[in-house]
Amino acid sequence: MKETALTPIHIALGAKMAEFAEYNMPIVYTSITQEHNAVRNSVGVFDVSHMGEFRLKGPKALDLIQSVTSNDASKLTDGKVQYSCLPNDTGGIVDDLLVYRWKEEEYYLVVNASNIEKDWNWIKAHNTFGVEMVNMSDDMSLLAVQGPNAIKAIQKLTSVDLSAIPYYAFTMGNVAGIDGVIISNTGYTGAGGFELYAMNADAKKLWDAVFEAGKEFDIAPVGLAARDTLRLEKAFCLYGNDIDDTTSPIEAGLGWITKFTKNFTQSAYHKAIKDNGPKKKLVGFEITEKGKIPRQHFKIKDAAGNEIGEVTSGTQSPTLGKAIGLAYVKTEHAGIGSEIFVDIRNTPIKATVVKTPFL
Repeated sequence: MKETALTPIHIALGAKMAEFAEYNMPIVYTSITQEHNAVRNSVGVFDVSHMGEFRLKGPKALDLIQSVTSNDASKLTDGKVQYSCLPNDTGGIVDDLLVYRWKEEEYYLVVNASNIEKDWNWIKAHNTFGVEMVNMSDDMSLLAVQGPNAIKAIQKLTSVDLSAIPYYAFTMGNVAGIDGVIISNTGYTGAGGFELYAMNADAKKLWDAVFEAGKEFDIAPVGLAARDTLRLEKAFCLYGNDIDDTTSPIEAGLGWITKFTKNFTQSAYHKAIKDNGPKKKLVGFEITEKGKIPRQHFKIKDAAGNEIGEVTSGTQSPTLGKAIGLAYVKTEHAGIGSEIFVDIRNTPIKATVVKTPFL
């Protein structure tokens, strides 16, 4: 397994480690609920250095990005970030990603760890524009400092006015005596906070400084398990669960990042789904019966026992105290308030389609 620059720290802290996207990653340090609540109520830190970072540079960098992504990157200005996806040739999604505009002819793409090679090869194969591409993934470390007190902790370490960085915007500055740190008002928890990109050689110094600055807020290291419960409460899609090579962004409720003011891979196919209405939709649901937790691939049925869909993500929500999940269901069962049944160990458990985000 690969290691991040911070793997020895996680092991020293007693984290439960496991393979994720070929990396030896911390899954949980204390308990999922404790770490989840630390982020929701104060501040927690994730090592997400396994994520991929590409730099695209040149006069045609935007043209390449426009051709391979679903969102309209021409709307970006310097220092802005955009959520998008890479549609494939068969009507599905190669990956979801963030597009950072550094300047007019230079962009950074941040992609999922499990898809780094896949995404790189996909974009490279479509680079008929002569764009300079650099894969920075093995050289960069990334800390996600998340929670309502994240800004108070990080502000101690930098002269950059963090309050002046809007949501989905970024800048570069000195943090904890480290030059060239990318400070990005992004994250995958819905709890607020910043993501800090630094070179691997500076990762430990940055980690130590963040934890020292966050002591008064009971800052906590957080593993990937709580990252999953946090993102699910906000109904953020997870690649490999809620979106994949077979799902359209329209079916996944990602029409807001699918712009038909330009041409992109299979754009006509996705526009037809939008115009005609998808046959299935990704919905949120909740189960009120205690002890019944939905999991990926559990079947969804109607009252008559007919199969109408499948769970993509599910958990017991630490914040809400109830079981929640995402599932694709036939469109006629996707309305808010619809009664559906989750097949849990061959028993149909009643669930209700609810508005997302759950929190």
